Amino acid sequence: MTREFDLNTITGLAETEATYRLKHEGYNELPSTKQRGILAIASEVVQEPIFLLLVACGAIYMFLGEIQDALILLGFVFFIMGITLYQEHKTERALEALRDLSSPRASVIRDGKQKRIAGREVVRDDIIILAEGDRVPADAVLLSSSNLTVDESLLTGESLPVRKVAVDLGWEQQSNHLKSLRPGGENLALVYSGTLVVTGQGIAQVQATGIKTELGKIGKALQTVEPEPTLLQKETTQLVSKLAIIAISICILVGVLYGLTRGDWLNGFLAALALAMAILPNEFPVVVTIFLALGAWRISQKQVLARRMPAVETLGSATVLCVDKTGTLTLNQMSVRQMFAQGEVYDLNLHEQEELPETFHQLVEFSILASQKDPFDPMEKAFKNFGDRYLANTEHLHNDWTLIREYPLSNNLLAMSHVWQSPDGINYIIAAKGAPEAIASLCHFTPDQIQELSPQISGMAEAGLRVLGVAKAYFQPTDLPVEQHDFDFEFLGLVGLADPVRPTVAKAIQECYTAGIKVIMITGDYPGTAQNIARQIGLASTDGIITGSQLDQMEDAELQRRMKQINIFARVVPEQKLRIVNALKNNGEIVAMTGDGVNDAPALKSAHIGIAMGGRGTDVAREAADLVLLDDDFSSIVQAVKLGRRIFDNLKKAMAYTLAVHVPIAGMSLIPVLFKWPLVLLPIHIAFLHLIIDPACSVVFEAEPEEANAMRRPPRNPKEPLFSQRMLSLSLLQGGGILLVLLAVFATALYRGQGELDARALTFTTLIVANLGLILTNRSWSRTIGDTLGSPNMALWWVLGGAIAFLGGILYVPFLRGLYRFSFLHPIDLAICLAAGIVSILWFERLKILNRKHQVFTS
Repeated sequence: MTREFDLNTITGLAETEATYRLKHEGYNELPSTKQRGILAIASEVVQEPIFLLLVACGAIYMFLGEIQDALILLGFVFFIMGITLYQEHKTERALEALRDLSSPRASVIRDGKQKRIAGREVVRDDIIILAEGDRVPADAVLLSSSNLTVDESLLTGESLPVRKVAVDLGWEQQSNHLKSLRPGGENLALVYSGTLVVTGQGIAQVQATGIKTELGKIGKALQTVEPEPTLLQKETTQLVSKLAIIAISICILVGVLYGLTRGDWLNGFLAALALAMAILPNEFPVVVTIFLALGAWRISQKQVLARRMPAVETLGSATVLCVDKTGTLTLNQMSVRQMFAQGEVYDLNLHEQEELPETFHQLVEFSILASQKDPFDPMEKAFKNFGDRYLANTEHLHNDWTLIREYPLSNNLLAMSHVWQSPDGINYIIAAKGAPEAIASLCHFTPDQIQELSPQISGMAEAGLRVLGVAKAYFQPTDLPVEQHDFDFEFLGLVGLADPVRPTVAKAIQECYTAGIKVIMITGDYPGTAQNIARQIGLASTDGIITGSQLDQMEDAELQRRMKQINIFARVVPEQKLRIVNALKNNGEIVAMTGDGVNDAPALKSAHIGIAMGGRGTDVAREAADLVLLDDDFSSIVQAVKLGRRIFDNLKKAMAYTLAVHVPIAGMSLIPVLFKWPLVLLPIHIAFLHLIIDPACSVVFEAEPEEANAMRRPPRNPKEPLFSQRMLSLSLLQGGGILLVLLAVFATALYRGQGELDARALTFTTLIVANLGLILTNRSWSRTIGDTLGSPNMALWWVLGGAIAFLGGILYVPFLRGLYRFSFLHPIDLAICLAAGIVSILWFERLKILNRKHQVFTS
């Protein structure tokens, strides 16, 4: 039995009261150990190898009596720590924003209005609306329910869902008894936080939130963003481990060689530490973490929530987008446009301002009775709005009738029925609506009747309308039958609803095709409706269609073969999506699949990228998905794909730059030791270089806009490693070119007898210029530095400006110049350094121009 509630009469909490309770009682969430504060981040930062090396060098300088050098190095420790703290804190804030977005949604009534909020913002005494597929956001008492069953296995371990019933009137007096009840019993009036609504709907009043819930008492946390390692992070960690072993071995060898050949073991140890600082690629894992976290945050700004970090990696590889029609390609704002009853057709496009003929009154009346009283579904809203407009002054609206029972949709029968009782308790009627073939089945149509109705159904479908059948039945007050088929239904007619195409979709579809991505539309509508929408949005090859019934009759091999030419699936039920995903995967495609219902979860989980609807999607779908469309808009998926490609492109640039810049630094730390030259790079110089390298490889490259051809090239191969043969070769060539130029500058200065201080100042200044040039040239592997200067990147100018200012300080402030073991550089010296630095990267700029047509560097 259903206890009736009119949502229009429920005001719920006032927003001001909800805000007050949120402030004083706390968020509806369990304490999480995942969040890191500034002190926790700082603790991790000081354990990084680069900081330990800097501290070790400072200690040695202190031991040698070089107090100024020691203090400067320790100053660098705090300065670089500040940069790293900023990067890590920015990453943590991005992750925190993602945690907030990924928490379960809750539908509440506040100030008399129904709205969806984050589950963590639910407060005590909130009125919540529960529907199939929702996670219950808090412990609550049911005020109204309709066929409500809940899976409480999270709390009880029992897999079978339990039935829920609403409380009796005057339940407030029983509140203490209700609080003593435990999860798991049948026909209880309490629902519990974290449990899952399996069937039906309900209205409930929140009794407990956060740690005061049953879930809170047993200390289980849900919906935290797990920072589990991605494939990229694993690849990077393996590379860093291998390089670290090699670096440590070389450093030990250099320290021993220096001590043996020069008899100065302490400075040999300093040289080894400097080389370790130069070689150890500690930036790699930091860069990957920052890029993925900030990338997920950037994607969320495009109304797409990345619930799992690997999805950020995979986005740029997607070759097929399988999308639902309703709500994703269309606005999900339905309106009644055409009706068929008693052999007559009524087109609202032709009679918008006229009164509705009596012939169609009963059709509209029963379409409303077959819907929820206060509908949330766009289709049912369309019926209600239509009735309010055309039947307001007639006897066909029954706001005072009582809903006795609801027969829900099922996989076997795509129709639902409502049983109503009139206020006098005498009249009992049943209203049914659903797919025309299901309604025809309920009305026991003969084959001739079905054939007679088919042209009308096809005509509406080909006009792009969603077609529903409506029927009615009466019964005497006896026990209700188990199935809808047991009623004696009378066919009333057909209703055609229009759902406008989103204005952004056609452009987004074309962008997909340009990017080498196939788009497949999946719908439960008729083939004619699907084809009409497909033509409106510019979907390719609209003639070929596979229907759900054809799909059931196909072997997997035939489906895989036909899949290559088919872009439309019609009359498909959610369970069939899994077969579509698997067929595409077996064809070697990287599949993104959208879904919103409980039954979509297997397909979303099986797809390489599962995309749930944030607006109308169930929490089950959200939990199974990798991405959540916060605005349910197809164009947001395309924007996410574009961002995915941008993130991976920029990550490759950052890694290429980091690898390239370490080559000349390591070379200029090692070669002078081997050839018994004066040391060029001391720990203080390498610390200065890290002030440029660390923010450049993370903040600067992460902020780079996408390449102009990001969506004009095929998807990348997901099996292609980040450190591909091409990237490694180009990076080593870039670094090797700079190293050769630096060696030429250093050797020439020594050969000319300019002395150690002059040679070091010239070489270091050239290295800084080449380093900045390396940043600029790696901003794009297809456009020249001149082309990219107009691209917005505020972080770039801060890094460039800061580097030049610091360089000026250490060259021309006598105190600093002495610390860095430099001599005074004249304008001609600066010109030589500038020219040498430019020459070191000029060849790569020339290579871009020669290869621009072939897009070698962006594939």
